[in-house]
Amino acid sequence: MTWTQQYDPLGGIFLSALVAAVPVVVLLGLLAFTRVRAHVAALAGLASAIGIVLWTYGMPGSTALAAAANGAAYGLFPIGWIVIGAIFVYDITVETGQFEILKTSIADLASDRRIQLLFIAFSFGAFIEGTAGFGTPVAITAAMLIGLGFRPLKAASLALIGNTAPVAFGALGTPIIALARVTGLPIEDLSAMVGRQLPIFSLVVPFWLVWAMAGWRSMRNVWPACLTSGATFAFFQWLVSNHHGPWLVDIVAAIASILALVLLLRVWQPASVWRFGADDVAERRTTATAMRSEVLRAWMPWVILSILVFVWGLPSFRAWLDGLSAPRWAVPGLHLLVLRAPPVVPAPRAEKAMFVLNWLSATGTSLLLAGVVSGIGLGLSPLRIGRIFGWTLWRVRWSVLTIAAMLALGFTTRYGGLDASMGLAFASTGPLFPFFSPLLGWLGVALTGSDTSSNVLFGNLQQVTAAQVGVSPVLAAAANSSGGVMGKMIDAQSIVVAGVATGTQGQEGAILRRVFWHSLTLAALVGVLVLLQAYVFPGIVPGS
Repeated sequence: MTWTQQYDPLGGIFLSALVAAVPVVVLLGLLAFTRVRAHVAALAGLASAIGIVLWTYGMPGSTALAAAANGAAYGLFPIGWIVIGAIFVYDITVETGQFEILKTSIADLASDRRIQLLFIAFSFGAFIEGTAGFGTPVAITAAMLIGLGFRPLKAASLALIGNTAPVAFGALGTPIIALARVTGLPIEDLSAMVGRQLPIFSLVVPFWLVWAMAGWRSMRNVWPACLTSGATFAFFQWLVSNHHGPWLVDIVAAIASILALVLLLRVWQPASVWRFGADDVAERRTTATAMRSEVLRAWMPWVILSILVFVWGLPSFRAWLDGLSAPRWAVPGLHLLVLRAPPVVPAPRAEKAMFVLNWLSATGTSLLLAGVVSGIGLGLSPLRIGRIFGWTLWRVRWSVLTIAAMLALGFTTRYGGLDASMGLAFASTGPLFPFFSPLLGWLGVALTGSDTSSNVLFGNLQQVTAAQVGVSPVLAAAANSSGGVMGKMIDAQSIVVAGVATGTQGQEGAILRRVFWHSLTLAALVGVLVLLQAYVFPGIVPGS
């Protein structure tokens, strides 16, 4: 028996939206203002979500439980699988001593912590986002930063801030592809429109990132590096998104950004080297401690990881692996039993609920393979590799379970219609809708942990509301994705991933407090930009 979502059960959309926001407030409030563990906060948020969908929204109990179970399963696979694989590669490099050599090689290139941050959190993280997405770049860059000597909480928060501008084109353009599919708008126009919004923030984020770590004065001292990495990334992000499409945007822009920064450092160095207080005592640059062959050997696991993640992200290769083994199950009690209703969608639509165990094509499998191949290449025996993997599983066990609980919360709010109630409240803002349009995307990513999911969730609502308000549907739909990227740093899934990568499990609240205002401020700035594009510069919209 099907159940149709209702979005205003209390007779006032703003009142209904306030009630719908309770699970999010419970989750983020417990994380930010109490010392409870993340899994406790997630379970409390989940309990409140189930209570609200049952007794306020009228969702059948079996359907609500099925939605929560589906979310938990998705949290374990593929999201948890990605975390396990990324930490496994890092543990291999630490166990073999290669990470110490890698740290030395980065210090020889740039001993300044600000430059290291730009290389790892911004440029290299963007490359990983472009190939894999879905939490992979945060896990990898946070682990690398902690290995380089960054403080755990600082490494976690900086990895989250750095993983913003590339998200809309992550995983070979998956968010834009999904947005085009759900709205029916031309993918070329959506790609171009996002490519006329995010480059401004791609230029800003490197400055913002260094400022968040070292302060305004220290940021000004490395403005050439910030400008080079940001401007190069922004230019190629605009170029590829507007003249090719969404598929290779991040990969091309990230490689260009890395190369440009390397070339800059050949002719320019900061006037003074900035380090953390603990490493100001001794100079960390070492010119003769590692031979070139040793440096190449130390980088081998990360090169293998990058290659495999890129190959696994190719649609044709992924499809081939899925053909070998990708069993699919319709989730009992949920698949096609929940109907989305207007105005969220043009006509009532049954929501699919399929669980796909695509273990061969999953990004986490490519990371696991990278760890195994790297371990063999570094001379480890199969038994020792197995022991390292067992240790990885043990130390991330609670974090993976936390991710499962948080995804259960997200899926319950989605199938229960709570997210749509909050979205309709944003959509009812009339002429100010272009400002709130990116904030709706921001909310979607904060709830689901994915720009792709946010686009699927709110893409149609953005399009319908834009037509009613009198602005371009392409602009509003693109704004959902562009604003959504700023929510990536505060979604619970990403915070937990950053916590496990830096060994700060139990301090997720501290991480959230460090990044929340950065996230909200950047999302509001996207809103201002979209407002200007809607009413002051409407000619910038493709096809206008």
